[in-house]
Amino acid sequence: MAEKHYAVQGATCQCKFSESPQTDILKVKTQTKAFANDNGEEKLVATTKEIGKTLEKNTFGKCKMQPSSSGFLPCQVVITQWTGFYEKVTYEENKGNPLLESSKATCPIGGPDCITIKNHGQTAAMTQKNSESSDPDVLKEILPGVNFGANNNAVYQIVNL
Repeated sequence: MAEKHYAVQGATCQCKFSESPQTDILKVKTQTKAFANDNGEEKLVATTKEIGKTLEKNTFGKCKMQPSSSGFLPCQVVITQWTGFYEKVTYEENKGNPLLESSKATCPIGGPDCITIKNHGQTAAMTQKNSESSDPDVLKEILPGVNFGANNNAVYQIVNL
C-alpha cells in the first residue's frame, strides 16, 4: 500500500456538488496535542471528530443539490461524518482517528463521501532521514551537483560544468 499523508490544519476540501469547483480550508477544532511536521512548523492533525461547521468559510459556493428558480442555493457545509480515516490510531484527547488525504466527508445535502480532501496541508521537506533512506542513484540523477557520501549524507560542492 502506498503511503498516505495525514490531513492537517489548513488542508483544502472540495465538494463534488459545487456549481463551480471551489475549495475551503479545514480547521482543527477538536484537539490540541497531535501534530504533523510541516517544513519545520507543526500543524494540528485533523480527526474524525472535525464534525459540524469545521471549515474556514463553511461554503463551496452554489450547491447543485439545491436548485431554485434563480439557479442554485448557496452551499452551507455541515460535515456529519468522515470515512477513509486511519483506524489504527485513536487520539486520547478527543477519541478521534486521524484523517488521511484520501478521507471523505458526508454532508446532509450532498450525501455520503461528497466532500474530498484536495490537498492534505503538509509541505514536503528534505531531511537527513529522507536522504539516508533514498536510492543513491536516484539522488545523483535528481541532484547532480551534490556529492552524497556515507549514508547518503549530502556534501555540497561546486561542480564545474
